[in-house]
Amino acid sequence: MGHQSTLASPVSLSGIGLHTGVPVTLRLCPAPANTGIVFKRTDLEGFEIEALARNVARVSYATSLMKKGVLISTTEHLLSALAASGVDNVYVEIDNLEVPIMDGSALPFFRLIQGAGLRRQRAWRTYAKVVKPVEVINGAKRMAVYPSDRLSVTYQIGFPHPLIGEQSFTYDPSEYNPGGNGARNLKVRATDYETQIAPARTFGFIQEVEKLRRNGLVRGGSLQNAVVLGEDGVMNPEGLRFPDEFCRHKILDLIGDLVMFGYPLIGRIVAERAGHAMHAALVQQLLRQKSAWTLVTPRGIEPRLPAAQPAQLEAVRLS
Repeated sequence: MGHQSTLASPVSLSGIGLHTGVPVTLRLCPAPANTGIVFKRTDLEGFEIEALARNVARVSYATSLMKKGVLISTTEHLLSALAASGVDNVYVEIDNLEVPIMDGSALPFFRLIQGAGLRRQRAWRTYAKVVKPVEVINGAKRMAVYPSDRLSVTYQIGFPHPLIGEQSFTYDPSEYNPGGNGARNLKVRATDYETQIAPARTFGFIQEVEKLRRNGLVRGGSLQNAVVLGEDGVMNPEGLRFPDEFCRHKILDLIGDLVMFGYPLIGRIVAERAGHAMHAALVQQLLRQKSAWTLVTPRGIEPRLPAAQPAQLEAVRLS
């Protein structure tokens, strides 16, 4: 726990959208305390969309935000890197409707944030500490969060493919404490996230590609920005970055999707055969069950809520 953080300086990168295939430039800019993560469509006069559950529009194959008909698609990898880096407040300026896919992982975004550095802000960070279990179930898919003194994530997946099968991975970032030394300009620390989670790439199956393209998806997909699985193996010449890269990428996505709750969570999360839709369902269930969590800050300081908070806490309906 500690003070809120923003970027020490603006940084930018360019790429293409995974699903749209269109070129896009993204710029991360410092933001005042209690701003949160706010996207700005610079091609639409800076129209702002907050990374909050009330703006979540779609959760199939990617997590998209929409406000008053304006869309921001494939947000999860960037949001994951921002959350893992300890960035509380940032303006994300983007000149098209989809965040660039880069290499299919969160590592380019994490390193971009490293290059910018962090600046500690005077306001204290507010956490949501889980005090009662919350669970969502959909057939064989299940997600739950349990009380704990720190955040940890255990993810289990199962796919009928010889390179995947049943996989499980646990990520516990509790030792990461950006801003703990009290410095004004901070370097984002290399953490287990950078080495164990951020490099894990999005993945898909070759037999699904044509169907997805007929539905207007993965138009920018290639072996340079996704792991593609054939019948018996990986089609990417370089192979996998980890034997369980698929499960690690699911954790990467979850960390990004949890940003929509509005506060960093303190709790033990267990996910079984889940995905973006289940991540969104857990956030929705937490927002509804307000007695299952409490807001905490360092040293018992009373949280000061941003003006937009009451609307955020309303029950939301996700597609």
